[in-house]
Amino acid sequence: MKVSTRGDYASRALLSLALHGAQTVPTSVRDIAERTGLPQPYLEQILLALKGAGLVRSKRGVGGGYVLARGPEEITLAQVVSAVDGPIVAGDFGEPHADGACDHEGQCALLAVWSEVGEAMRVQLSSFTLADMVVRAQGGAGPIPVVTAPEEATPAARSNGRSPASPAPSRGR
Repeated sequence: MKVSTRGDYASRALLSLALHGAQTVPTSVRDIAERTGLPQPYLEQILLALKGAGLVRSKRGVGGGYVLARGPEEITLAQVVSAVDGPIVAGDFGEPHADGACDHEGQCALLAVWSEVGEAMRVQLSSFTLADMVVRAQGGAGPIPVVTAPEEATPAARSNGRSPASPAPSRGR
């Protein structure tokens, strides 16, 4: 999966709000753009999508701007990315055994893998909250949760004796 520019910008904008405690005092789009280095016109579009997803609230007029709609510990990166990019998937493929998706040789097996990869991405991004990102941005190195597939789900891991998450042995030069 490649996180889109929109997903990255949305995450950076909400992290900026979280870093500056913007749950009560609105922050202008201009201030967010200056702090993050994001282009203001594009940021305005992204913030509208985040508002539509219920992740931020806006206040109009003098002293207006955006605030987080919930605490940073309640907003995950998966929610942010899917708010601006749609469902988190490994590709634009159908589900196995749906709408003729298995009509061609090997297609069903691959569709199942792509579906599992998409689920792993959703789980991984759901494991990070804006509060976690605040800790990291402030120099805290909190642990990185790693999602691994069950051993039985990866035949290659069984055949080479490695777990799915372990790196391949390095080769000397």
